[in-house]
Amino acid sequence: MAQEPFDSAQDKTSDSAQSKPFIICDNLVKIYQVADLESVALQGLDLVVTAGELMGLVGPSGSGKTTLMNILGGIDRPSAGRVWVDGQDLLKMSDAALNRYRRSKVGFVWQQGSRNLISYLTALENVQLPIPLAGYNGPDKHQRAEQLLEVVGLAERRHHYLAQMSGGEQQRVGIAVALANNPVLLLADEPTGEV
Repeated sequence: MAQEPFDSAQDKTSDSAQSKPFIICDNLVKIYQVADLESVALQGLDLVVTAGELMGLVGPSGSGKTTLMNILGGIDRPSAGRVWVDGQDLLKMSDAALNRYRRSKVGFVWQQGSRNLISYLTALENVQLPIPLAGYNGPDKHQRAEQLLEVVGLAERRHHYLAQMSGGEQQRVGIAVALANNPVLLLADEPTGEV
């Protein structure tokens, strides 16, 4: 029986919780096909990220940064290779299991702040939407949303709609939304572009 990647990666690290592998990408490949053209976004990517590690990806446009984030976030699947996040083999997960994974474990901050916001809701209402996924309901849901808006400096703007906010304010609401479900994995695609 083949050894699980977490076992082999742990053998190479110390016993501390900080060094435990949280993300493992093994020979990831992602090929997009449009009509008769193939575009290779990832080619044989190997990556290990330990628990609690903060990592930034830098590269030119089209180098695969967003593709990698989409794979780690369970939005897309690789063409080849293997990927584990928090001990879960994302390739073996059904579509329903990936939906649960995204809702309960992942927070996304998109380059365009309004991508994960609903224009006809206030800042507070936008932040409250994903909170039940983290187990908060009723007054706790409202309190959690208020706290997150305070953290991003928008407590005074909580009853404003997106059209009443600047691009930077919208992006900060998006950050609060990304944190609403207490994610174990926070993925951010150029999150400070408009802040």
